[in-house]
Amino acid sequence: MDNLTHTLTGIALGQAGLKRKSRFAMLGLIIASNIPDVDIIAHTRGSLAYLEHHRGITHSLIGFTVLAAVLAFILYEIGRRSAARKNTPPLRLKWLFLVCWIGAAVHVLMDFTNSYGIRPLLPFSGRWFALNLVPVIDLWLLFALILGLCVPVVLGLVTEEVGARKGNAKAVRNGAIFSLCAIGALWGLRGLSHHRALNMLGAHTYGEENPVTLGAFPTALDPFGWHGVVETDSAFYLLDVSALSGDVMPEEATVLRKPPPSRALDVAQKTQVAKAFLQFARLPYAIVYADEDGFRVYLRDLRFARPGIPYWNFVAEVVLDQSLRIKGQTFEFVMKKPVY
Repeated sequence: MDNLTHTLTGIALGQAGLKRKSRFAMLGLIIASNIPDVDIIAHTRGSLAYLEHHRGITHSLIGFTVLAAVLAFILYEIGRRSAARKNTPPLRLKWLFLVCWIGAAVHVLMDFTNSYGIRPLLPFSGRWFALNLVPVIDLWLLFALILGLCVPVVLGLVTEEVGARKGNAKAVRNGAIFSLCAIGALWGLRGLSHHRALNMLGAHTYGEENPVTLGAFPTALDPFGWHGVVETDSAFYLLDVSALSGDVMPEEATVLRKPPPSRALDVAQKTQVAKAFLQFARLPYAIVYADEDGFRVYLRDLRFARPGIPYWNFVAEVVLDQSLRIKGQTFEFVMKKPVY
């Protein structure tokens, strides 16, 4: 998820009651709710390094536990050396670790709900897991968090302004609980919608072939709308699905034919870029272009493909000469579609 959503979720966890467990607990929650994304430092080494390391060890059970422990110890040491204000909870190392662990764990859980996924078993297994329920930036989640966190504060300021009796703490707590419950309810709604979309996709044949792999990936605004991907033995089919409709229309799908086996494709798939990309991709699709200079091989992950959009997301490119020697290899998160 985006870091604004992670931050607001950490604040909601604190306002719901965790901030009272120890001094610096709220600060710990806010930092811990973002700390697994420390792997962004890999981007300084380029897009391929970021692809290899993003949502890697820092998003694993071992990784975020270590990060939570380090953060809790740092906050505890800062707390020991600073004077406590009145009416603040005591400094408790165990509770600091627990709230930091909860913040980091919820971060990883939220990342698990979208299509990019996580690798929670590192360093023992690099297997990816993803629920494919929500987009990376979910405006409905943001709305629920902002509504639950901001409305009680605004109402408290208004009642204080008109001279009403103060008592906003309970309203703030209830608002935070509302936000957290709304997130869970939205996940449940998305889960039911996703299940129905997959069933609708799997109930058809495509080009007189049965589906081999099915995928339904969330749209930005519609919790009932999905980008469907169906793989058969010879092709991929891209089509939009609404869980509220009666059925899907396979004949309206965008068809991407799989390329025939070739030496150029074999060589390209053995390059460093292709190996890293294929370890990440769950619906890889290859395109091989040949011209007088040699070959251009593109590898796309169709989880992030959208019919009619004039650019490609998550693309590895390998350039070969006529003798199949490697002239170049790159990975880009967004690539303008080449014109041939």
